[in-house]
Amino acid sequence: MKIVSEQRESDTRQNIVDVAERLFSQIGFQKTTVADIARELRMSPANVYRFFSAKAEINEAVARRLLSQMEKDVDAVVGGREPAPAKLRAAIASLEKANAQRFVANRKLHELLETAFNESWPIVQQHSSALNASLSAIVGEGVRVGEFRIDDCDLAAILVRSACVRFCHPRLMVECAQEPEPTLDQMVDFCLVSLRGGGADA
Repeated sequence: MKIVSEQRESDTRQNIVDVAERLFSQIGFQKTTVADIARELRMSPANVYRFFSAKAEINEAVARRLLSQMEKDVDAVVGGREPAPAKLRAAIASLEKANAQRFVANRKLHELLETAFNESWPIVQQHSSALNASLSAIVGEGVRVGEFRIDDCDLAAILVRSACVRFCHPRLMVECAQEPEPTLDQMVDFCLVSLRGGGADA
């Protein structure tokens, strides 16, 4: 019975996040209230608060879902069969594409992530750590096969993500959109030269 109860609670939390995401995409997360979410679910606001102690927690849950999908896309690149340099380029491109598509297709959800990054919500640090781990795995793979010459893969991953932050950060992606350079390929080429010890062409 405990397992069934826990599953029901999990399902209800999931339903709350589903509805919240839909409302956020329609009217924005700032205008959406807990009462709005409860109304859509045909439950009382008090019942929603049984699963999320504050509206801020719902905001974070929706944002976390969006960031998790980006992380999964990067992990799919990590698990691919391309050489490490191609994976690094594809991983950064995946992040840029996700941000760009969301900005065009659903500006209100994009604003949710912008706020999360601007206010440094805890989930943003979790997201950064997940991306660092994925990029470190790519760098480590390159080191193992002799494509990269790096002693500290974790530090290299942080440096690469920092160098490419304009393509990974939802606000900076928008602010830098009108600047023709550096392009994503130029920035990744620069990183690859460093990872290769300053030798081979990117």
